[in-house]
Amino acid sequence: MKSLRDIELKNKRVLMRVDFNVPLKEGKITDDTRIRAALPSINYILEHNGKLILMSHLGRPKGEIVSSMSLKPVAQKLSDILGRPVKFMSESIGKNIEDVSKSMNEGDVILLENTRFHPEEKKNDDSYAKELAKLGDVYVNDAFGTAHRAHSSVEGITHYFEEKAPGFLMEAEIKQLSRLLESPEKPFVALLGGAKISGKIDVIQNLLPKVDKILLGGGMVFTFFKAKGYEIGSSLIEEDKIPLAKELLNNGKDKLVLPIDITIGDKFDNNAKKMEVVANSMPIGWMGLDIGLKAGGEYAKIIEDAKTIFWNGPLGVFEFENFAGSTKTLVKQLAERTKKGAITVIGGGDSIAAINKFGFANNVTHISTGGGASLEFLSGKKLPGIEALEN
Repeated sequence: MKSLRDIELKNKRVLMRVDFNVPLKEGKITDDTRIRAALPSINYILEHNGKLILMSHLGRPKGEIVSSMSLKPVAQKLSDILGRPVKFMSESIGKNIEDVSKSMNEGDVILLENTRFHPEEKKNDDSYAKELAKLGDVYVNDAFGTAHRAHSSVEGITHYFEEKAPGFLMEAEIKQLSRLLESPEKPFVALLGGAKISGKIDVIQNLLPKVDKILLGGGMVFTFFKAKGYEIGSSLIEEDKIPLAKELLNNGKDKLVLPIDITIGDKFDNNAKKMEVVANSMPIGWMGLDIGLKAGGEYAKIIEDAKTIFWNGPLGVFEFENFAGSTKTLVKQLAERTKKGAITVIGGGDSIAAINKFGFANNVTHISTGGGASLEFLSGKKLPGIEALEN
């Protein structure tokens, strides 16, 4: 596929799909990370005299106009960051927007309204894609977080452009994640946590032949424990995934590592009574809220030798300070390993929230902006948003 650097942008209308799906509270943006992630591509286009038209979704409006999911606050925030006007359009298609796009000057910036206000967007409707395409001369996709979605602004629209390319964020995501699958420096260790096994099945299966170890944590370990016949108290479990957990344990053998002990609480609360127990001896009525101290030490030793590390999903309930220990230690260790030359790649919203909370976001090799997209990529699946950019 072409790079953004390969395209002549001067005096061209550049229609760019970004991921401005930012958290809002009472109309205020509480975290502008995703806006700032698109700045390298935005600034490059403006520096090369392009006319920039941005489009994004926000939230899940289900094809209806929902005022609380409008991108208007994002236009103001972007304007503040760029130090130049960002014109907000109250629609994403239509003659008015076409006329405005045709009258743009070099360096102008427009942000369209939420593409998901149109039910056609998620259906990858060709007529909606065609209307969007009328607004640009060049198409750029810098929204890796939606690359696994075959939507009109992601996949359908590309059929109407001869000149199309990934933005710099998308390019970096493809490069870093491809390296994990194709040429990871060994030892390669993956840490998979989070609440459910269901979202990680394909990743585990695809990574097993490529990694030296997969370290498991989070709520998903209790489905594996149940598959081994352990008592898990009132811990989180996916009953229907127990047979699959057994299969993964058989296939993973010495590569899949479960925690040898667990930090448990008598309720789901930061102030719960707390105990460390061996993994196979959890008392009834208690629940696992973090991996144990011994397990954390074992994982730390494995990570210490790793030259490539991928992490998706916290190891415990890091939102509770009393059960954040293993996740906090992991984040510090990833920063230390990065400093010593290891490749460290972080994916998933909760993992990013954790690394931000503990202040180490700038101390790892790469933070993937697309949790679902990065997992599908590492599962070996083809992502429609990436395939659509190939010439």
